[in-house]
Amino acid sequence: MEQQQQLAVVLGPDPAPFEALVSQLMSSGNEQRSQAETLVVRLAHFLHSSAHHEVRAMCAVLLRKQLTSTGDIWGRLAPSTQSDLKSVLLASVQREEVKSISKKLCDTVAELASILLPDNAWPEFLPFMFQSVTADSPRIQESSLLIFSQLAQYIGDILLPHLSTLHSVFLTCLSSATAVPDVRIAALGASINFIQCLPSSSDRDRFQDLLPAMMLTLTEALNSGQEATAQEALELLIELAGTEPKFLRRQLVEVVGSMLQIAEAESLEEGTRHLAVEFIITLAEARERAPGMIRRLPQFVGRLFAVLIKMLLDIEDDQAWHSAETEDEDAGETSNYSMGQECLDRLSIALGGNTIVPVASEVLPAFLSAPEWQKHHAALITLAQIAEGCSKVMIKNLEQVVSMVLNSFQDPHPRVRWAAINAIGQLSTDLGPDLQNLYHLRVLPALASAMDDFQNPRVQAHAASAVLNFTENCTPEILTPYLDGLVGKLLVLLQNGKQMVQEAALTALASVADSSQEHFQKYYDAVMPYLKSILMTATDKPKRMLRAKSMECISLVGMAVGKEKFRDDAKQVMDVLMTLQGSQLETDDPTTSYMLQAWARLCKCLGQDFLPYMSVVMPPLLLSAQLKPDVTITSADSDDDIDESDDESIETITLGDKRIGIKTSVLEEKATACNMLCCYADELKEGFYPWIDQVAPTLVPLLKFYFHEDVRKAAVSAMPELLRSAKLAVEKGQAQGRDQTYVKQLSDYIIPALVEALHKEPETEICMSMLDALNECMQVSGPLLSEAQVRCIVDEIKHVITASTTRKKERADRTKAEDFDAEEGELLREENEQEEEIFEQVGECLGTLIKTFKSSFLPFFDEVSIFLTPMWGKDKTAEERRIAICIFDDVAEQCREAALKYYDTYLPFLLEASNDDNPDVRQAAVYGIGVCAEFGGSVFRPLVGEALSRLNAVIRQPNALQSDNVMAFDNFHRESIDGAQILPVWLNCLPIKGDLIEAKVVHEQLCLMVERSDRDLLGPNNQNLPKIVGVFTEVLCGGKDLATEQTTSRMVSLLRQLQQTLPPAVLASTWSSLQPQQQLALQSVLSS
Repeated sequence: MEQQQQLAVVLGPDPAPFEALVSQLMSSGNEQRSQAETLVVRLAHFLHSSAHHEVRAMCAVLLRKQLTSTGDIWGRLAPSTQSDLKSVLLASVQREEVKSISKKLCDTVAELASILLPDNAWPEFLPFMFQSVTADSPRIQESSLLIFSQLAQYIGDILLPHLSTLHSVFLTCLSSATAVPDVRIAALGASINFIQCLPSSSDRDRFQDLLPAMMLTLTEALNSGQEATAQEALELLIELAGTEPKFLRRQLVEVVGSMLQIAEAESLEEGTRHLAVEFIITLAEARERAPGMIRRLPQFVGRLFAVLIKMLLDIEDDQAWHSAETEDEDAGETSNYSMGQECLDRLSIALGGNTIVPVASEVLPAFLSAPEWQKHHAALITLAQIAEGCSKVMIKNLEQVVSMVLNSFQDPHPRVRWAAINAIGQLSTDLGPDLQNLYHLRVLPALASAMDDFQNPRVQAHAASAVLNFTENCTPEILTPYLDGLVGKLLVLLQNGKQMVQEAALTALASVADSSQEHFQKYYDAVMPYLKSILMTATDKPKRMLRAKSMECISLVGMAVGKEKFRDDAKQVMDVLMTLQGSQLETDDPTTSYMLQAWARLCKCLGQDFLPYMSVVMPPLLLSAQLKPDVTITSADSDDDIDESDDESIETITLGDKRIGIKTSVLEEKATACNMLCCYADELKEGFYPWIDQVAPTLVPLLKFYFHEDVRKAAVSAMPELLRSAKLAVEKGQAQGRDQTYVKQLSDYIIPALVEALHKEPETEICMSMLDALNECMQVSGPLLSEAQVRCIVDEIKHVITASTTRKKERADRTKAEDFDAEEGELLREENEQEEEIFEQVGECLGTLIKTFKSSFLPFFDEVSIFLTPMWGKDKTAEERRIAICIFDDVAEQCREAALKYYDTYLPFLLEASNDDNPDVRQAAVYGIGVCAEFGGSVFRPLVGEALSRLNAVIRQPNALQSDNVMAFDNFHRESIDGAQILPVWLNCLPIKGDLIEAKVVHEQLCLMVERSDRDLLGPNNQNLPKIVGVFTEVLCGGKDLATEQTTSRMVSLLRQLQQTLPPAVLASTWSSLQPQQQLALQSVLSS
């Protein structure tokens, strides 16, 4: 009795006795430890023999925690106690009748076995398991299979010697006609876990013959009406499809065929059909493991597409939808409808347009011409859902797509009209800007007339929302002719009685202003009074979102029209915002997030005039940026799900045996706040200085905030802005007496943190942003970087190149898959383009280090160069070759004599690359040759002949009138070349129009040579004079772009001089060789 009381105390609500037990177990004192040991034995005893379910369940959980915790409590138990415990646990497995307790017990046994078996410390365990798995008792069979299943996850390699035994055990359990469903499901789970843990494809092949039996578990459960069992089987098979899709390949037709039959069987429960669909979609999405596999079965893709579009028909014409209250947005939609919608999107992204568009083209016209409104609606929803995945193919068929949608704008059913508007909105995003550029004439008037549908406010509101989508991808030139009509209609909607319509109109107006910029000034006086009125009067709780959207609209309109126009209203608006900021807003009030963004836009609009408001804006903004993620952790297999009912914004992810719930609204507010901090630093420059000491310690740790990508992105973008702000404040004497030491301290805090975060960053896109930010930080910090920091940066650059190379190799391996096809190749190219961008950022970083440290960086460059030289290879993309060449160009240009030692290695590459097929590679190579000619002296002289013949070949290319060819010639020392041969070629490349910076330098050089009457340039008997006069004329017509004012005035005076000094005959022939428009231009220049 006393022991039961002791146990009740340990298991009670107060954690102290339990913690005391753990510390006793960890204790080195014999007496304490023996008490604790006694208690562990007691737990095992009660687990085996207590009549109370709750006590047995809690004992199983506690034992698992104790025996498998990191403190090696097991190792501290006496050998005799260990032996007793092992026996009690195995006996309990045989004895336990209650399923939920049995599962907890199996967890405990499996985890302990996974610790002991690798050291062969539980020799009787596997014989017991093989005996249990063939026992007569289904309950014991199931328990042993559950344990095997877990062991496969923990220590699959230890079980490899028993593969053939396990194979036959699994086959027997799966195929047995007498096996109960629970045993078959446990066998299915164990088989799948084993297949996943097997290291080699040949081992997995030995399990191939289990697949028909695995599928039989599913079909027999369905045939006998046991859908709950079938759903368990489907969930396990979905896991297999995601992790080992190739295992299914040999029997793909049978497996996918069975799943389609289930998906098509309308007599089955929705949950069952949805899981069958999920299985096929998961297979389609397993691109990295089995590229192109599902595309081999076009007939199945068609059947699945038909299932999904049919699910979209499961929609009711709910009256709540027509009433247009915001919360009834999805009234009438069913779980079937939602599943169909989500899966069409996923399927089209996974398989691509070449597979999906032909299927859609067959199905959609029939749906659109059918009498039922539900079919019209389904066709339009389908178009919107597949647009993202099929964008490239749909852009080629835009006329057909747009016509299909716009025809439905006149449909008699409002839900169909809504779906057509919805499709236009989605297509504007996914097929823009092509759609906007080609079809604005048809789309914008259609949306404008949809805004007149006063009988159907939800349709009106959606038309305004689609205007937002359309204008986001729209240039001011396209939009301006429509502004009168659009702004007029949106102002009418702003005065509508339905709040949903007003909110949509506000968002659309904001987008129209943002896209039309200064063209919106004309409407400012008409629009702003309405916006201010909403801001001041929409104060009660149901109108919170309306007021929030008015803030967004006011701030975007202010940015569009500019400070002068907005200044007077800005003061009024900011006073309202300050009052709101001071009031106690409820935690779920959208005003907070919208206000954070509105303040930042007002700052962008007002610039330094915003500084007085910073003391109001910053404290709450910092609080939002410092929000802790709201995380709930439960056991993945626990029955108490994270409660999602009260809050839709909880996102759950499963990691190992834990289910993690994260409140996304908190993360979104945090991300918004971090973005705003970045905006303020960027806009206010040195004016942001007073806040750096609070903002830097807030944002630097968020470089590794893995709960939310947008938080990391914002923190990354802010790093160079903070450094720049500090540096400018010090330089302008606005840093309260602080000097460069302060900038160095900040740099020493930011740059190592950024490098460390880059090393751990899982997303390639964010790696690019981090490299970009690192490069900007290095440009700001410059010589303040210590040698140790440069060492870390260089090591990280090597790591980035290696990681990128590994990813490219993995993709190259995917091309060897049996089903790899053109569509996969296209997707692969897109993924590899990201790697080129990464390498470009690496090149920029190295360029900055080379420019900053010059020849003292060369020892580091030597380390990196072994990673760079492979990039010159012909097997690399043109972009990779160009970047590698540019890095060497920087070394040659910045390090001059110190770089001569590299010429032997790099010059042959440059000379060869100067005749590359790709113009960008040629340009980089030719630039490098020019630099080497300028600084290479005697090292370069022997190569002059080859370099010139290469450059001649470049210049003779049809598209070769490029500045860098000229520059390369420019850099040859006159004594090392035949001027009479080269200069006319050089002259033929002029004028330069492609590179305006270089143009000014080269045209000044030309001017100088004419001024000193360079004989080689003018040629025998001044035969090159007409060409020179022609070049001068074109440069003068080009205005400030092609030459500095000083150069143009020198050219004019040279032309006047020629006019006066040349013999009339020479002058006449020179003039007559010019084009008529050149002659006119020249006359006007000389006469002005």
